[in-house]
Amino acid sequence: MIDAVDPGIKLYVRNKRPEGMTQFTAQKTLLFVHGATSPSEAIFDYPLEGLSWMDFIAQRGWDVYLVDVRGYGRSTRPPEMDQPAASNSPIVTTDVAIRDVQSAIDFILQRRGVSKLSLLGWSWGTVIISAYTGDHNDKVDNLVLFAPVWLQPPPQTAAPPLGAYIAAPPLRARLQAGAPDDRKNDLMPQFETWAAAAIATDPVGSKQAPPVLRSPSGVFQDTRNYWQAGKPYYDPANIKVPTLVIVAEWDALAPPDCAQAVFRKLPSGPDKRFVMLGEGTHIVMLEKNRIQLFHEVQLFLDRARLTN
Repeated sequence: MIDAVDPGIKLYVRNKRPEGMTQFTAQKTLLFVHGATSPSEAIFDYPLEGLSWMDFIAQRGWDVYLVDVRGYGRSTRPPEMDQPAASNSPIVTTDVAIRDVQSAIDFILQRRGVSKLSLLGWSWGTVIISAYTGDHNDKVDNLVLFAPVWLQPPPQTAAPPLGAYIAAPPLRARLQAGAPDDRKNDLMPQFETWAAAAIATDPVGSKQAPPVLRSPSGVFQDTRNYWQAGKPYYDPANIKVPTLVIVAEWDALAPPDCAQAVFRKLPSGPDKRFVMLGEGTHIVMLEKNRIQLFHEVQLFLDRARLTN
């Protein structure tokens, strides 16, 4: 548990590295940043067949971290989450999340005595780390944008007002939207087991009937204020570090055309990469074809290290 910038807020950080590792370098240090609803450990360190994505990278000689921004996982839950959602306006916007991720980055750099590290974000996490990198290119070695968010068409009907947080179980229909219906279970037969593990990270929501996973709704307010209003939250042109944009073919939440739009707006250079994976959805890192994702990201991380 580390201190956030704001008093009284503690952030949960997890670290995995090879046993006996004593030398730490910027080129082999990485931080995972989660998306809008699930905390990092339920996404990046959930073991499938005995292996999580965090394990995969650590086993290749990396010093790997994950962080939960406030309101998620084991990090401090703002007091608004102890009240009915409708009693307060949305909490933990992207501005707040960036401050929390910056706290984790500064902690890691100081702890290991390194000057920079690699960042890997998923979904909303790509917005957080891209905006951070645009202002702190000197602290970022490599950037991995997995299922990045970009401009979206506005909703057809007026959206209802948002409360402080969302309370709902993870739903296969939403997270695997875009995949043929007859393939969803084949891609991720253990969805219900994973969903129960994700819900279990919420000490309050997991005890409700039916159990729910609560997450701050600031990200959804930002979606309305920025992405659905035709206003990018950050400018990819400000990113000056080697960047991989990677997305799955059947991702309907962050479609490949969003990833391509981000890729085209990045500065050109030999260390800019775009990869699209076949037969995967927004949660391909939990599906049967996840090793494709792991290998493509690792190829970029290790190749970038060799050429820097």
